[in-house]
Amino acid sequence: MVSINQACKKRYYFKPIVKKKPFYKGVCIKIFTKNPKKPNSALRKVVNVKLTDNSCVVAFIPGIGHLLQEYSTVLIKGGKVKDLPGVKYHVVRGKFDLPAVKNRLTSKSKYGCKKI
Repeated sequence: MVSINQACKKRYYFKPIVKKKPFYKGVCIKIFTKNPKKPNSALRKVVNVKLTDNSCVVAFIPGIGHLLQEYSTVLIKGGKVKDLPGVKYHVVRGKFDLPAVKNRLTSKSKYGCKKI
């Protein structure tokens, strides 16, 4: 059961945002790194996003490198990251303030790259 304070913060209960729309626009609140679960080890880049409906979610930044800062505008889509608990969304590359991955040759559509 969710307590009143947890419900007020809108952080501890999951709203199925992806079922309403395929993509959501939001503003970055905080950019940080997270460690994955046990067998893997790395620093995964994640971002807290405040969406247009005033809910706050944690989204994963795919690809190598990013230029995101606080108050950058991003587009998120659904998609769970298997080794990061609590991260259920991905940030879309190549839209708004998040540029595409440079010099990408494979899986270009996932990272917002154009045809060469």
